[in-house]
Amino acid sequence: MIEMILACVGLGIVAGILAGMLGIGGGVVIVPALVIILNHQGYPADYVVISAVATSLCTIIFTSISAARAQIKRKAVDWDIFKRWALLVVIGSFLSGFIAGQLPPIVLETGIAVFLFIVSIIMLSKWTPNPSRSMPGKAGTSVLGLFSGMLSGLAGIGGGNVMVPLMVFFNVPMQRAVATSSTLGLPLALVGTIGYLISGWQLSITDWSLGYVYLPAAALIAVFTVIMAPVGVALSHYIPAPTLKRCFGALLMLVALRMLYNAL
Repeated sequence: MIEMILACVGLGIVAGILAGMLGIGGGVVIVPALVIILNHQGYPADYVVISAVATSLCTIIFTSISAARAQIKRKAVDWDIFKRWALLVVIGSFLSGFIAGQLPPIVLETGIAVFLFIVSIIMLSKWTPNPSRSMPGKAGTSVLGLFSGMLSGLAGIGGGNVMVPLMVFFNVPMQRAVATSSTLGLPLALVGTIGYLISGWQLSITDWSLGYVYLPAAALIAVFTVIMAPVGVALSHYIPAPTLKRCFGALLMLVALRMLYNAL
């Protein structure tokens, strides 16, 4: 138990800084790390991956509050994109809890790893969007919002790994994309967590689980991500956008390879 506490504290510190700096909610680090921690704790094998995803989303509720407040104070959020995406992101995130419950663990983990790997290659490349490209119309925006919410909920990543690359693709500046993603992460994580609580409500995985959420890990990680997220936000406004983009891609690549190795 002491090892788990120390691991979750360290994880919360790292995830909080990354959440604020990259707008990723911290889930890209929390999910694979929790898979390792829960396996080490002897957590029921059939529920390790989905519980890691659900617990990650739960911590992102609190991380997003902290990061979003810091970004709003800096007036960095694109409120037009927020208004167009918020409802659809929430709907997609809520549905993800029920979809994930029907997927075999290896399918869920491998799918998350492959997706993160693809995004990492895009972010590490010298690719730049067509300068004439802008955010799509109402129908296109609806599809992107629903897709972002559902995929983010399935991966337990708070949306940044999906929404930031999408916004950059449509020529939204990196710092603005990070800020908007941080703000959208709150409703996404809140409703996604509710979906995982409802879909796993009838299960008694452990004495300390509520639905698919493992409460001790959620509480420990959340405390330290909230403390450290503003530090990450401050760093994001001092690091050049290309460097921020490469850091984002490198992190995703490492996490994707680790998850793929673990799944296969």
